[in-house]
Amino acid sequence: MFKNYDEFTRRMDKSINYLKDELASIRAGRANPRLLDRISVNYYGTATPISQIANIQVPEARQIIIQPWDSNILNDIVKAIQMSDLGINPNNDGKVIRLMFPPLTEERRIDLTKEVKKLGENNKIAIRQIRREAVDSYKKMEKAKEITEDELKVAEKDIQKFTDEYIEKIDKIVEAKIEEIMEV
Repeated sequence: MFKNYDEFTRRMDKSINYLKDELASIRAGRANPRLLDRISVNYYGTATPISQIANIQVPEARQIIIQPWDSNILNDIVKAIQMSDLGINPNNDGKVIRLMFPPLTEERRIDLTKEVKKLGENNKIAIRQIRREAVDSYKKMEKAKEITEDELKVAEKDIQKFTDEYIEKIDKIVEAKIEEIMEV
């Protein structure tokens, strides 16, 4: 009778996962290996993520150690980190690369919370767009007499319920990231 909601919830899940990935790359004053996920190194002609060519460790809260499996690419990794938007100057001792994370200033923390809120809001817009597309598809089905008006109303309520749940998830994710950023 109904086109199932799997397609819409799958797209909403994808949007939530994108938000989580984006937020993981925002530095919250603590060393997090996921900060390196978006940095690629030219390794034998292929752009390769650092995590695939090196061992990454976090020995303490404000330090990441990168130990490449091939020591010939140490300088390439250093250059990639310097070219990235991390804002950290790597220390290369010939065997490992150390990234020292300075504590965030209050001003920087506030800027980061604004960025997090903006990402959350953009994600909510994406979720609402998915809701709009879902409702439109059901309205087309009703116009084509594939479903009744009552079934359309039920579908609209269900879709709104999914939307509200996903918006709430986004709010919780954003709130948790802001707490992490503001933690001194």
